[in-house]
Amino acid sequence: MCLRPAPASTGIVFKRIDVPRGDQKIKARFDAVTDTQLGTTITNEAGVSVSTIEHLMAALVGCEIDNVLVELDGPEVPVMDGSAAPFVFLIECAGVQDLQAPRRVIRILEDITVRDGDRTVTLSPADHFSLEMDIAYDSAVVEKQSYRFDFSPSAFKIELCRARTFGFLHEVEGLRQVGRALGGSLENSIVIDGDEILNDGGLRYDDECVRHKVLDAIGDLALAGAPIVGHFKGDRSGHMMNNLLLRALFENTHAWTYEGVVEPEVAAPPVPVLQEAVMTA
Repeated sequence: MCLRPAPASTGIVFKRIDVPRGDQKIKARFDAVTDTQLGTTITNEAGVSVSTIEHLMAALVGCEIDNVLVELDGPEVPVMDGSAAPFVFLIECAGVQDLQAPRRVIRILEDITVRDGDRTVTLSPADHFSLEMDIAYDSAVVEKQSYRFDFSPSAFKIELCRARTFGFLHEVEGLRQVGRALGGSLENSIVIDGDEILNDGGLRYDDECVRHKVLDAIGDLALAGAPIVGHFKGDRSGHMMNNLLLRALFENTHAWTYEGVVEPEVAAPPVPVLQEAVMTA
């Protein structure tokens, strides 16, 4: 994977360099999502896809990167250790360049809620980007956890970026029988067996599981195409619910608006763009 600089207004674009020219690019947008099992997958009109994009997308949000071309020689973003931390490290090593272009955000104007059984997700008006998550599992390791996060790049790096994806051993075994989660291991995820953590080092945070769910939500909401100014509330939510929420949001033109970060008479702030960086996994 190579992260390359991109000009203003490019957004986040994935490019599969292992497929024929003309079919390589996939815009990171909510309406390009075609699969939400075990991660978020986006696909272009030619049927070319990239999966497990959410941790990288979260890292780009956390580092306030608005424009980047993500080149891949395969169908999946490298999973690394199952968190966003390796991507944040990569971005910080490469550095960013400010572009003299106004930054546009999406301001939430009305509550938007999606429900599916006991799962609920909501976007509400707020004066900044914040998230709140509740999860519940039948395991003493997780049980019920809640977490609230007020976004800032520094808080993302300290509180969220190291939180790893997690799964239960009995689910992993079932998925492997049908050809899924073949790359999953203790090196790239937290594995829970009943009430026991199988990873030698244990957890990075006492509530690492709910923090990772917040991390996932940040990555999924990044597919709105611009930073969100609003409050996200999730109860037992996941990739599918996060995507359904964005679809519901953009179907209601009264619930959101594009807005400049600054007033027209004030000089627009520079927009960060990534310097070139390469990651091999």
